[in-house]
Formats: sequence, structure tokens, C-alpha cells
Amino acid sequence: MAVNETKVQQNDEITEENFEELLEASFKKTDGDLIAGKIVDIKDNEVFVDVDRKSEGILDAGEITDKNGDLLFKVGDTINVVITGSRGGKPLLSYKKALRREKIKEFIENFDENAENILNVKVISFNKGGFVCINSDNVEFFMPRSQAGFKDGKSAINKTYKVKIIKINKEEQSIIVSRKKLFDEERKVKKEVISKLLENTDQVIEGIVKKITTYGMFVDVGGVDGLVHYSEISYKGPVNPNSLYKEGDKVPVKVINYDNEKRHLSLSIKAALPDPWDEIKDNLEVGDTIQVTVSNIEPYGAFVDLGNDIEGFLHISEISWDKNIKNPKDFISEGQEINVEVVEINGDDRRLRVSLKNLLPKPFDEFMKKYKVGDIAEGTITTITNFGAFVKIENVEGLLHNEDASWDRNVRCKDLFKIGDNVKVKIIKIDEENQKISLNHKDLEESPICKYAQKHASGDIVTGKIRDIKDFGIFVELGENVDALIRKEDLGSIDPSTLKIGDEIEAAVAFIDEKKNRIRLSVRRLAKQKEREVLNEINSDEKLTLGDLIKDQLSEN
Repeated sequence: MAVNETKVQQNDEITEENFEELLEASFKKTDGDLIAGKIVDIKDNEVFVDVDRKSEGILDAGEITDKNGDLLFKVGDTINVVITGSRGGKPLLSYKKALRREKIKEFIENFDENAENILNVKVISFNKGGFVCINSDNVEFFMPRSQAGFKDGKSAINKTYKVKIIKINKEEQSIIVSRKKLFDEERKVKKEVISKLLENTDQVIEGIVKKITTYGMFVDVGGVDGLVHYSEISYKGPVNPNSLYKEGDKVPVKVINYDNEKRHLSLSIKAALPDPWDEIKDNLEVGDTIQVTVSNIEPYGAFVDLGNDIEGFLHISEISWDKNIKNPKDFISEGQEINVEVVEINGDDRRLRVSLKNLLPKPFDEFMKKYKVGDIAEGTITTITNFGAFVKIENVEGLLHNEDASWDRNVRCKDLFKIGDNVKVKIIKIDEENQKISLNHKDLEESPICKYAQKHASGDIVTGKIRDIKDFGIFVELGENVDALIRKEDLGSIDPSTLKIGDEIEAAVAFIDEKKNRIRLSVRRLAKQKEREVLNEINSDEKLTLGDLIKDQLSEN
């Protein structure tokens, strides 16, 4: 035997002898043996017992009284007691300690040295030497301070600890236990287990779920507890452990890390399972249609379960063709099975995106089947902007520009409508390539030009104010919301540079196009019309003069 080992053995023996001395001191006994004594008298709270000594021993009556205050024994009965000390030359007795001694004796007689001998005890008292403990059967044990693992005796009272029996003394009827010894053995076992686990981190181990928390699970692997973080449970990502497991469940795990400093063992369940992404890479392509189950709905979209520990993401924009969708729950519900189209697979980032709307009829295609340019449709105002309003016709939105909303050029969509209003519109353009629709509202009312045409015709001479000047001509305001154009070439002898906005100008109506809501004026035509009128007057005057001359000549003749 090595010298160091011999010293350790000697130290252990000395320590155990001290344990026994400390235990004896804790009992403070004169004669700790069990003694059979006879009750000879009972006075007030004192019971006098003949224990074959020079004088009768004294026993507190409370020790042989039941819950109702009735004595369990009477004068003449024989009971077992233990001498705990003396007072005035009379032995002090304890019936309860005698009962505990009996239990200790019984425990020692049934003690199996080959058993594990680990038990739970509760601390009931303490002194300088250590702690007096009892188990569930009220058997008394002694735990020296050096074997307790804590120093504050007060905080240990009434608390339960797991301990190991390290010494049985049949002669002294004492049982010594140690909490520290158990720690040391457990630490040694854990060290050996962890060492084996770290030798081959690729091996799959069967563990038992010991405790479930909000951040993961503690799993027992061969006597060592390791933590499976909630992010290491499933390939879906972080999950709630309580939704999948319960304490006592057996789970496959792999070791992924061990922190020597903190002595923390990290385990993974998903690492012990086949990687479903390998299956995805081989069997799934963008454009494939798959059946999934809606597992979780968020305001920004939904997560869908593929059924193999992989979740795909369905963004809110991919749920419906309706651009105004506010809440995914208006279209889908948790637990619902739906068909979706795969729109992205990223194995490196473990990201899978799917689309529901791609498998639904496209609203624009349905619109094209039902409507054409020139049709009148009824829709709902969904959005109002500075440049117009968007009108939803069935499941498609069209744009109503401000200039197409009213014949009054000073009125805009925001002046006429509010969101939610129902409005009739005319479809004036369908851009199939860009899937855009242009709408018109003012065409459903009689235009100011049509009203103007009821009182005016081509050739009429009109006067208006210049509203705008362009390179190609000028716009003239003829009345409320009635504009006409005089092209530059129709200004005749007028120099455009001499004109300014607000000037009055006279011109002739060149034409009125009621279908296109256009009026053209011409100063040049006005000039020609005036020239023609002058010529007609001159010609008329000339004819009258010639006739008169002929008459005069005839008269003379």
C-alpha cells in the first residue's frame, strides 16, 4: 500500500472515531443504554420510574402523553427509557429517545452492507459537532459538520438532504451519515461518465428526461444530467419542450459540448436524429406543390409543418392575392391542412418559403374573363392618394386618376370619395402585361363640352380667356370647365409672344368632338369668315349699284 494511501486511511479512521465521540457528546448521556423501568408514581408533570438505581428516575409526563393529553401508561406499567442526565441526584429519563434507540437498533440489525445505503434525511437539531437527522421512519442518524457540506446549522433545520451511510457502530448503537461522501462519489462517477461520453461524441445515447424548464430539458445520461436547450430539440427551430415531452420520457441525444470550468454538459436531440434537410435537398424543388399543416400564425405570416421536423414560412404577402390583407387569421387557421407551392429552398440557411396564393386563381385572369375596355363596373374605394384613388373591383384594383374623376378640373378624388365608398367606374384601359387597370368616373356623367355643343356649332364666333400657353398653342376657357385649343398655326396674324394668360381672345369654332370631349378654335378661320362677310357685303352693294344704273339708262332712253 502506498504511503499516501496509508495516511488517508489513518485520517479516515481518526475522523470516524471523532464522529463517535461527537455523537456521544450530542446525546449528553450518563448511561445511554436502553433500560426497562417500572412506573411507580405520577405527580403533575413528572413520572417516577424505577430503573434499578439508588433513586427513582424522573420522566417528563409529556413524553408519554397522546395528542389528546391522555397518558399512554399508568402506575405499574413497564416501559423502556434512556438515562439522559441527572438532577438533584436523580436520573433524568427519556421515553422518546428510548423509542429512537429501538428504531436505531432495529435499523442496524437489518442493515445490509452490500446495499447502496443512500437515503433522505431531515435535520432536526445541531451542535458544535454536527447534525442530528431522522429519516421517514424516525430513525436517528448523526452527520458530522465535516461531512455536511454546509456550515450554517440554522438554515439546515427541517430541510431534507440525500446522504450516504459511512459508519455503523453496533456497540454504541450509532449510525454516521455523510452528504459530502455522496457528493464525492457522484462527482467521481460523473467524471468517468463524461470522460466516456467525450471519447466518442458521434454516438447516440439514450437519456431520460429529468426536468423540463422554459429554456430546455435536463436529461440523465448514465448518472449525469445534461441540458438540451430548446433550440436543440427539433430541426423546426426553438420549440416548447412541454409540448413534446414529459418527465421520465426516454430520448436519443448526442453530446455537443462540455464546459470544464462550469461543468456543464450540453446535449442535442436533433443531432441524434436524421437531418430532414438532407431529404429536402434530394426530393424537393422550387415550384413543387406540397401539403402542409399550419403550426403557428403571426401578424407577419404563418409557419407551416412539413411533417418531418421542418417548418416552412408562409409570408403574409403569399397568403392571398388581396394586397390589403391585414391578418393571416382571416384566411387560415392553426391546425389547418393546406396545399402550398415551394418558392425558395435554402439548405445552407435552413430556410424554406412557400406560397398559398400561387395555387389560387389569379384575380387578374378572372377579371380579364369578365371585363373589357368600355365596360361599366362597380367597385369600392380602398386607397386615396394625392394622384387619385384605387378602386377594388371584385379581387382586382384599378387606378382612378384625379383628371378622370370629375369634369371639374379643380376637384380631386379626395374631395369626392372616402375609403369604403362604393362607386361606379368605366374601364378605359387594361394593361395585361403589367396587370394594371385604368378607370374613369367622369365619363358616366354628361360632359360640359356636350352641354356646350347643345348651344354652339362649328363656325360660331366665341370669346374666351387664355388659361394656358404652350409651345403648340394656347388653351382658352370658354365657360365653366369648358376649354378649347387654338393651335399655333391657327393663330393667324397674331404673334404668340404678345399673348399672356388672362387675355381675352376671339376665335371661330373649328369643330366640337363630343366623343373625345374636345373643342378646337381658330383665329385664322375667324379672319377668313370676316373677310368673306366683307366680300359678301361688297358684292351685294355692287349688284345694287349696277341695277340702278341700268334702270336710270332705260329711263333716259
